[in-house]
Amino acid sequence: MEGRNLNLFQEMGLPGPLVKKLAAQGITEPTPIQTQAIPHALDGHDVMGLAQTGTGKTAAFGLPLVAKLMEMRSKPEPKTVRSLILAPTRELAGQIRDALLPLVMDSPIKIGVVVGGAGIVPQINRLARGTDILVATPGRLLDLLDRKALTLSQTRFLVLDEADQMLDLGFIHALRKIARMLPEGRQTMLFSATMPKQMEEIASSYLENPRRVQVSPPGKAADKITQAVHFVAKAEKPDLLIRLLDGHRDELALVFGRTKHGSDKLARRLEAAGFSVAAIHGNKSQGQRERALKAFRSGEVRVLVATDVAARGLDIPDVKHVYNYELPNVAENYVHRIGRTARAGRDGAAIAFCAPDEMGELRDIQKVMGMPIPVASGEAWEQMPDPKAPSRGRQRRKGGGGGGGFNSAKPGNAPRRPRRNRRNSGAKAA
Repeated sequence: MEGRNLNLFQEMGLPGPLVKKLAAQGITEPTPIQTQAIPHALDGHDVMGLAQTGTGKTAAFGLPLVAKLMEMRSKPEPKTVRSLILAPTRELAGQIRDALLPLVMDSPIKIGVVVGGAGIVPQINRLARGTDILVATPGRLLDLLDRKALTLSQTRFLVLDEADQMLDLGFIHALRKIARMLPEGRQTMLFSATMPKQMEEIASSYLENPRRVQVSPPGKAADKITQAVHFVAKAEKPDLLIRLLDGHRDELALVFGRTKHGSDKLARRLEAAGFSVAAIHGNKSQGQRERALKAFRSGEVRVLVATDVAARGLDIPDVKHVYNYELPNVAENYVHRIGRTARAGRDGAAIAFCAPDEMGELRDIQKVMGMPIPVASGEAWEQMPDPKAPSRGRQRRKGGGGGGGFNSAKPGNAPRRPRRNRRNSGAKAA
């Protein structure tokens, strides 16, 4: 079986030494996105790939990229970059580098990373020697280009990974500037989980007659993820989360919130409840984020509270549970969040909490998913009234049960009604 699978990589045209390095990592069978993308990339075509995270995208562009660089005998000239990989977040940039390092081991190919939140002077010094593969976030790359620390005039290969997330994070102007600095005749690969309207502009700016590959329609979650939703009042979310986390203290759990301040506050609440917990978001320094991720990956920290800054970048196979403590404002981000579990063929659980003012988000998520999320407790809240319409009383849950969504009303008592709490419901995701 192993020989047959090795031949699949060889039949694509990958060089023998690269195939052996894959085997040394235990990679003997290409994923669907690799099967489709690698042959086109090796043939020199531009590639547009639509696939969720966790489908093997890094190797889909990394393998042909390394194969092309292995054909080059000379070293890159000072300050030049032979191949550029753009990523939306520091975490994803670091993971791309870590995934590519085993492929270039014992070769002259050098990989560099430039991201914000780290000292720029050491990055400038490393770039001065020339770089074979540079993984960068758009903002830091532009800073370095403005300082004349590097040139893209000799960049022959370009990869845009998680391109839709770069648009979500406001990098559209940065991408336009970078496009003007790249030479014509380069080969470009663009990968994205979704195709928003602005993506067409980016695609036309970067790609020429691309080969389109797609392995999973946008909005489809991994088949091995068990999903559930709890209808719960906002004030009762912390207690419910603590109770659920207490049922699997020895397993890794990732908890998503919307705001930086809220994530820190929740982490402190969980720590007071006896959990080993850390938080990562945009206000944390690069060093703080890396230490938190290292502790989470090793199991020293069992619960990681994060904003969407980490929704695409995290690749920790042992994450068993993902909690949407607060539902995302952008429905597609739900898919990316829960994609942090059930990785590398494992099973996983995705648990969502829905307060009264989050019913709109839940409906949007289920529309994107193309399926209802099974209810674990409580009953669906009634639709929030139009704020411009005359007041019709406080929000009530369908069915007249308890305000927490899991406490039924006692006989003879009027059911509790949850308070309407719109605070932070429209806060900008961190």
